[in-house]
Amino acid sequence: MALINFYGQECPHCKTMEPLIQQLERETSVQVERLEVWHDEKNMKTLEGYDKGVCGGVPYFYNTETNKSICGEATIEELKEWSGK
Repeated sequence: MALINFYGQECPHCKTMEPLIQQLERETSVQVERLEVWHDEKNMKTLEGYDKGVCGGVPYFYNTETNKSICGEATIEELKEWSGK
């Protein structure tokens, strides 16, 4: 299973989410792959492939196993549901 967090280096919403992602990883033993998209063209193309224009921004969370996504900030409960844990 691949859990991906697409983020922008200077994005304040992305910075708000980082402690919750770390909490998710601690509490559920999952690993979230973090891909910076504002300064990395390849990662941006990957984001566009998963997002398909639905969210259009960051933070964007995608679960490749369930195809569930979260657009924007989320609670720890929402992250746990998204991760399948």
